[in-house]
Amino acid sequence: MNSDTDTIRDELDFEFLGNRSGQPYTVQTNIYTYGKGNREQRINLWFDPSLGFHTYSILWNHYQVVFFVDNTPIRVFKNKEAQGILYPKSQPLRIYSTLWEADDWATRGGLEKIDWSKAPFSAYYSDFDIEGCAVPAGNNLQCASNPNNNWWEGVAYRELSPSEKEKYEWVRRNHVIYDYCTDSSRYPITPPECAAGI
Repeated sequence: MNSDTDTIRDELDFEFLGNRSGQPYTVQTNIYTYGKGNREQRINLWFDPSLGFHTYSILWNHYQVVFFVDNTPIRVFKNKEAQGILYPKSQPLRIYSTLWEADDWATRGGLEKIDWSKAPFSAYYSDFDIEGCAVPAGNNLQCASNPNNNWWEGVAYRELSPSEKEKYEWVRRNHVIYDYCTDSSRYPITPPECAAGI
């Protein structure tokens, strides 16, 4: 999901980075707030996504952004605006789906190149569903934080449930292969949202 702005864009990314035959598939998530990104986290999926359809979803409300795979939370970004940390809520986002060439970095850090002899490449979707606030063209008013009108703003969606927390911790322990919050060579000073406990 991406805002229509460039230098001040907000963006929530689900990216499949490819794989080496026989190795796990890697999914990267990234969050941009007011033009600042570089908040990558990568997980190895616990299944082969090419063998069937799976559910990839994002819960985005005024309290948190949660990335899910088959109803298992794989990433949580909490709203910590009270601590001076930007949060993506000031502009509407649009859904985009693309296939793009990034073999200089995406698969095993650029070690695996695209096999262009297998082109054309396709992505398939099933049961695609979007629920959100409708924003009239040209009107960038914030989506009202009203649990009576928007189910996703309700109390049950302001934090992970106990069972979701358990699944999330399982993913963090067993499947996370990169987290910018722990990359001290890239970030000698811990990013503020990491220090705040996102």
